[in-house]
Amino acid sequence: MVTDAPHLLYRGFFALPDSIKGADGEPVNALLGSVNQTLWCVERYMPRAVVMCFGQESADYRVEAFPAYHADRPPMPDPLAHQWERAPALYEALGWKVMSHDELEADDLMHSLCVAEVEAGGKAYILTGDRDMFQCATDDVHVLMQRARQEGPDDMGPAEVLEAYGVTPEQVPDFIALRGDPSDGLPGAKGIGEKTAADLLRRHGSLEATIDAAIREKPAVRRALIEQADELRAFKDIATLRDADVELPADRETDREGGAAAAEELGMNRLARRLRGED
Repeated sequence: MVTDAPHLLYRGFFALPDSIKGADGEPVNALLGSVNQTLWCVERYMPRAVVMCFGQESADYRVEAFPAYHADRPPMPDPLAHQWERAPALYEALGWKVMSHDELEADDLMHSLCVAEVEAGGKAYILTGDRDMFQCATDDVHVLMQRARQEGPDDMGPAEVLEAYGVTPEQVPDFIALRGDPSDGLPGAKGIGEKTAADLLRRHGSLEATIDAAIREKPAVRRALIEQADELRAFKDIATLRDADVELPADRETDREGGAAAAEELGMNRLARRLRGED
């Protein structure tokens, strides 16, 4: 199981109250939330290993292709940064491997690990809240999609992606290019929303085929496809996850006692009790 560690930390930080403090009097809500969500999945899916993935905030090649990529994201709050620095040691104490990449984002690293796991004959889960990761869904790779106000994530394979968004996993980068992605700062095609983007791809199959067939579309859609053709191709390239050479982790169960000891040092006593089965 690979996890989107930045997403888990941000989600925990904003979902849980900052009144949850550790031994140093600083908030530990992000740490607690990220560990609890990962444990929930570990207990249900029993992965052979867990990899907590980090990476660049904005991959250089994506910013070079589109300078507005991630440009509107606010700086990390100081209380979260304080926890971010402590997260790798806590994860490692739990027996979870921490991996990062100097040039690519966590999304690319998760994708690469899943590709390598499947090539080695295994199956993989991706724990995230980022819909971009739906492009990874196959019979052997499922996306565990985090949702607000529910205990655990939705288990999304190819059929679930198609049912929810009207496109196949292979079409997800094309879909993002057309619809846009506000969280990444990608505007998409002017006047083309989620339903229209899915309809275009259902009828034409791909972004390139949609652009080729633009002359047959309604005037507003036709204009956007023709005038923005090169820009849309760039958006698709930005949305397409990159492959990286990765080394698969060895089998390792979650170290509950090691995690409990680390949690106690941080003043997270309730988490320590949960890990020891006392709470």
